[in-house]
Amino acid sequence: MIDDSKLYDLFQTALIAAQSAGKLIKHSSHNILHIDKKGRVNLVTEVDRRSEELIISIIHDSFPEHRILAEETDEIVGNSPYRWIIDPLDGTTNFVHGFPVYAVSIAVEFNGKIIIGVVFDPNRNELFSAIEDTGAFLNNKRLNVSQNKALSDSLTATGFPYETGTAFEINMKIFKSVYEVSQGIRRAGSAALDLCYVAAGRFDGFWEFGLNPWDVAAGALIVKEAGGTVTCFRGNQFQTDKASEIIATNGRIHNELLQIINTNRRINL
Repeated sequence: MIDDSKLYDLFQTALIAAQSAGKLIKHSSHNILHIDKKGRVNLVTEVDRRSEELIISIIHDSFPEHRILAEETDEIVGNSPYRWIIDPLDGTTNFVHGFPVYAVSIAVEFNGKIIIGVVFDPNRNELFSAIEDTGAFLNNKRLNVSQNKALSDSLTATGFPYETGTAFEINMKIFKSVYEVSQGIRRAGSAALDLCYVAAGRFDGFWEFGLNPWDVAAGALIVKEAGGTVTCFRGNQFQTDKASEIIATNGRIHNELLQIINTNRRINL
């Protein structure tokens, strides 16, 4: 059990870290000095690394004993029941190309359960946040998922894995099947923001393969706290450490989208 003052301190630290990193990213967007490749199209910049260093520094100033799982550095382990899960720049490829869809994502886990999620979009100054069992918010305004009950009335989103292969081919089949029965699909390139847009009712559903915990830990909580549903592709409870696949919806179209996904997966198994 976490007392309210502790929870408040954790939440404030997450907010400060996300906004501070977002400010750094925005100020660096026209001055990217070095770009590396972690794969054929998986990019990382010095801005990713500087953002992550700043976030970790802010966390450790207040909670030096806490564990940290972040995208660009080795996991910081220990005996603390708290673990911070960080994506310092979700949407790096967009950032590199000047496409303004990227964000900072920070989640706090306690004894294996996500209790805080914060996603900050520095381009739009949109701060999405949630604390377990208290609702989800955008800049202090409560969020609620959409009311659409059918995929035929829905706008959905997805992302593509970095590497081509079987998962990519399956996703293209799913993409085609969803496109044929929905009002459209968007592929913006930031899973963290896609999830927040489901929470805000901008998207009715989202699915993706090939993810990591830091891509979705914060956003998944924000969707749930906005009244949405988040599962793996089998329809089971979503687990952060098994976050390679996710489907998040307003809840009303969940089974319909899930059926399309699994019909196409079975064809390819």
